[in-house]
Amino acid sequence: MTSTSALLVIDVQNDFCEGGALEVASGSEVIAPINDMMEASEIVVLSQDWHPDNHRSFAQNHENCVPYEVMTMPYGPQVLWPKHCVVETKGAEFHPNLKTGFAQMVVRKGFRTEIDSYSAFFENDKTTATGLDGYLKSRSVKRVTLAGLALDFCVFYSAMDAQALGYEVVVETEACRAIDLDGSLEAALIAMKNAGIRVK
Repeated sequence: MTSTSALLVIDVQNDFCEGGALEVASGSEVIAPINDMMEASEIVVLSQDWHPDNHRSFAQNHENCVPYEVMTMPYGPQVLWPKHCVVETKGAEFHPNLKTGFAQMVVRKGFRTEIDSYSAFFENDKTTATGLDGYLKSRSVKRVTLAGLALDFCVFYSAMDAQALGYEVVVETEACRAIDLDGSLEAALIAMKNAGIRVK
């Protein structure tokens, strides 16, 4: 990659890998290809889900709610998740096999109690920025490649926001795995392709 390109590695954390609180099937299979991609990339950014224990996106923090139920929040529909990636827990840590030393920046998201954050660029209200766009622009990045977990949620929303912000966007599906909640994988792939994102 040239200096105008960046690799965005999305949420390769213990809770999204095998045995984690919000396990993505075969999640750890993304690590080897991502490590190779990071080694070949000049600019690498990692995103990290980083929730307080009382986060409103956790099903257990709502009476009579179960995981994967959808609730309407002030910012729109919100899937209620099993408790995951809680600040300072093992589950929130990057997978130990991920070579994090290649990264120049880590974007922590979802740390505000009242709002979830799938995208590495914006929280789910679509207006509260994480600072990633400013960082990439300060480094003259024009093109971003995304990989990580999960393809149909945090990778998808990050890719769509990157496209809307004017970046050329590539999603490396071989270095992603999906949750596939009620057809969410197919819907995400169609939406990305329709938006002009290069899905490899």
